[in-house]
Amino acid sequence: MVGTLVAVGGEVVDKVQVKTALVSVYDKTGLKELGEFLAAQKVHVLSTGGTAAKLREYGCTVQDVADYTGSPEILDGRVKTLHPKVHGGLLAARGVEKHEKEMVEHGIMPIDLVIVNLYPFREAVAKGGDFAHCIENIDIGGPCMIRASAKNNASVTICSSPSQYGKMMEQVRENGGSTTWAFRKNMAAAAYALTAAYDSSVSQWMATQVTEPPSTKTVAFEVERPLKYGCNPHQLPAGLCAVNGGRLPFEVLAGVPGYINLLDAVNAWQLVYELAKGTGKPAAASFKHVSPAGAAISVPLSETEIEVYEVKGKPLSEVATAYVRARNADPMCSFGDFVAISHKVDVATANILKIEVSDGIIAPGFEPEALEILKAKKGGKFIVLQADNDFEFPEMEYRMVGGLGFMQKRNDKICDASLLAKVVTAKKELSEQAKLDMVLGMIAIKYTQSNSVGYSKDGMMIGIGAGQQSRVDCVKLAGRKVATWRLRFHPKVMALKFREGVKRQDRVNARVRYIEGDMDEAELQQWVKNFDSAPEPLTEKEKSEFLSTLDDVTIASDAFFPFRDSIDHAKKLGVKFVAQPGGSVADEEVIKACDAYGMTMAFSDLRLFHH
Repeated sequence: MVGTLVAVGGEVVDKVQVKTALVSVYDKTGLKELGEFLAAQKVHVLSTGGTAAKLREYGCTVQDVADYTGSPEILDGRVKTLHPKVHGGLLAARGVEKHEKEMVEHGIMPIDLVIVNLYPFREAVAKGGDFAHCIENIDIGGPCMIRASAKNNASVTICSSPSQYGKMMEQVRENGGSTTWAFRKNMAAAAYALTAAYDSSVSQWMATQVTEPPSTKTVAFEVERPLKYGCNPHQLPAGLCAVNGGRLPFEVLAGVPGYINLLDAVNAWQLVYELAKGTGKPAAASFKHVSPAGAAISVPLSETEIEVYEVKGKPLSEVATAYVRARNADPMCSFGDFVAISHKVDVATANILKIEVSDGIIAPGFEPEALEILKAKKGGKFIVLQADNDFEFPEMEYRMVGGLGFMQKRNDKICDASLLAKVVTAKKELSEQAKLDMVLGMIAIKYTQSNSVGYSKDGMMIGIGAGQQSRVDCVKLAGRKVATWRLRFHPKVMALKFREGVKRQDRVNARVRYIEGDMDEAELQQWVKNFDSAPEPLTEKEKSEFLSTLDDVTIASDAFFPFRDSIDHAKKLGVKFVAQPGGSVADEEVIKACDAYGMTMAFSDLRLFHH
């Protein structure tokens, strides 16, 4: 075992008067107010270069660091404060006789307050600087002073960001020109977090510049927004974090998003962003618990669809149409959804959302009137996030589970029609609509918890089966949703006469239970109250006959079909087109099943597991 250092000791005084400050800042934000404060407090200031000049303008008594140390600034500014007289003043343990004696011998002045911020390394990288430029923007003296000051928090206060100036000045005023130890420790903790994040940025960038990247990976999370709780109310604390000093991929315009809202939002946004890119059409998704209940592109609605989806008489823009389709894949599951839209949200879309029970929306922009409509929803609690269309998703993803760290390259493979070139069935023809539905299906399941299978038709997902251990169970689960979707168009379902005053979502739920038809007497008695008179049952024969007319459906799978049973079941739901990775030992068996049913199947050679 490696030995550790013994504490130097020394007296810890709660309140330390600020007599001398060392100020060396790259970012001059707030410097005028700070300088005037230091001048008013009669603090002796050590400083360098442009900072020293500015502080003199603001009335401070300033001594240049070079005059204090007797060593000039050298090497194009690479060495300014790296000197024993500086770091001795920061690190000396006050009250320790040996330290006090050495300070006197070497002319070292105790420094009580350090105000430092760092060279803009991240900005240099973000602007595309070359290797030499980025290297020059790695701060050396700043982190050294910050770490030294933070280590000696028993005596020294470290301010490492302009955002801290206000509370530092308030602390000094409230304590008669001094700072308390509790305050100094808090500032030290913030300082170490800053230098850790700064070094993490340098480390990550440097790893991209070498032939042998280090095995240690560093990721810095900065809490941007505390959250009410995590997945569950007892999971506290919780927060939304920016990664490695980067910006968030969205701005909160209204509402207070929660942990699961944000998981839905970021996954849904990636889906619609990619779907719009892959199809060239406005796209929408309806998310619940980090999987889509529905997803769609903008394909005009028929008169029958307008009636079934209850949007008769409502203006339907392309964007609004995409959301109506996404919401109506499974409107029961979409209750309380989080919505993602690939294009600017217009008034027509906002008015559709106004009548639906939904938690929030993420989109790249909002027409002013549309934004006001959405802000008023749920008494102002509806969450509105404006996505950053120019945000670049990080190449690498990191997560922690059960005390383990995991890393992987982001699944940035683009799903488009090029993945459909490998048609393996006897029937080769793919219409443009079939290609759109296959691309839609692949992208939707790419962002669905695995195992996953999805059915699509006419630009919308009509059934998604998520998170099942057996692939055929995914097929059957999604297939049940397809059957429910299709049977909403049955004449007897469309003819249901609801009692006046029955709410929109109650009508949705009542239709689903009518289609399912497995109510016991107690439930049936409650269900009948939705109507002026009890509807005639929808028989199994009627359902079967109506479902037999369903055709030209696509099924997409996130991994290969291991047996033909999935194809056999999909045939019952009008499937004519299949998109899957292939690669199973049973591929030939599955191909033969598709050939027997006259299906066209493409192997994408791309697995799309999502966990």
